[in-house]
Amino acid sequence: MAESRELPPVGNRTAMADVVARNPGPAWGYRFLLTADRLAPRWLLRPLLQAGTWVAVAVMPGQRRNSRAFLSTVLGHPVGIVAVWRHFFAFLDFLLVRIRAAHGAPPPCTVADPDAAVAKAFEGLLESDEPAFFGTFHFGYSELLGFLLGRRNRRVAMIRRRVGNSEDTRWLGREFGEAVSFIWSNEPADLPFQIKAAVESGASVAMQCDRLESSSRSAGFEFLGARRLFPFTIYHLAVLFDRPVAFCIAVPRPSGAIELAPAPIFRPDQAMGREANLNRAREHFQDVLGWLETRVRQDPRLWFNFLPLNPQAPPASALT
Repeated sequence: MAESRELPPVGNRTAMADVVARNPGPAWGYRFLLTADRLAPRWLLRPLLQAGTWVAVAVMPGQRRNSRAFLSTVLGHPVGIVAVWRHFFAFLDFLLVRIRAAHGAPPPCTVADPDAAVAKAFEGLLESDEPAFFGTFHFGYSELLGFLLGRRNRRVAMIRRRVGNSEDTRWLGREFGEAVSFIWSNEPADLPFQIKAAVESGASVAMQCDRLESSSRSAGFEFLGARRLFPFTIYHLAVLFDRPVAFCIAVPRPSGAIELAPAPIFRPDQAMGREANLNRAREHFQDVLGWLETRVRQDPRLWFNFLPLNPQAPPASALT
């Protein structure tokens, strides 16, 4: 992680030695997958990974428990261990794609429904020089969004949580070079200054908007049968800097390609004032979450957020 490129530092930064957060799994996990993918023949690789997935299910009780609870909520009935294994294995498939992309083999990427108005608007934004806030979720291959956008000749600053054992982030940063930089969300003292510097430099900013852990603003929205708290910071930033918000997810296709599926773009109207824009933003984000829920229910295995579902919001939840 120490080799990943960042935006120019502003103020006092948290030293790498102070970072204690880790991704689940052994420290050697990414390098093992890279070596297995390079050396094992295809007829052996998949059975090897399937067996390894059973080991992961066995030794990760928290993720196993959260996967079972999530799948049961989405499907409307209790699920067994095989469904949890399939959920874990789908994530392992994604890890392999991420590792291959980090070593010079990114999959082809297209925008969904090229004739649809929403896709045309999103494609138009990508092809323009207009900076934007790009939002996504831990669904499908969306964690690669910043890098996929970087391939479209856009400079993108990705807001990510720095962890001590995410070698793939360092590899991806090296592979995609100057197009992509990182803003670390677990350095909260510097976060506003880093975002401001990115926006003023003309870069777009990409962030995931489903986890509350690093968000300074949240609000209640309907999602998967309950009113749940979700990060809302992206809209505050959009109104503050007068930039559009474009949500999309990256989903795998049987061909091996990745498809960017966009939602309608939100654009602040500075003539309306801050509160009116935030009211419009709440309506927009509720529509986005409805759009996301449809896709989650179509294939819940692609929900790669092995944490408890977002907590339910108090009645009449307001921005915090």
